[in-house]
Amino acid sequence: MSAPTGRRRAIAKALTALLPLAPYADMEKIRADAGSVHMKSLPPTIAVWLATIAHVRHVHTDYEKLLAEGYDRDSARFFVIGRTNEVLTRWRATRLLQEDDEDE
Repeated sequence: MSAPTGRRRAIAKALTALLPLAPYADMEKIRADAGSVHMKSLPPTIAVWLATIAHVRHVHTDYEKLLAEGYDRDSARFFVIGRTNEVLTRWRATRLLQEDDEDE
């Protein structure tokens, strides 16, 4: 079930504000994740942020490889912060991931 129209608009607005230069394919995946059922209780800006970080981490970093090598989630996340922020910077994100950010 997709998000109601008003929520979809709010997610689209938050996504455009956060990631002005993200590629379309990435934006569409993030938009879908931010609108998913498990994110519906979150404000759109937070849902977009969490969906963005999860997407970048899983698609644009070695996060999955680190997990496969036996690193725990926190360690793997620590090791990919720099790469995650490189992608966010390339997309002209208005926010970067901090070491102490709570996510997912």
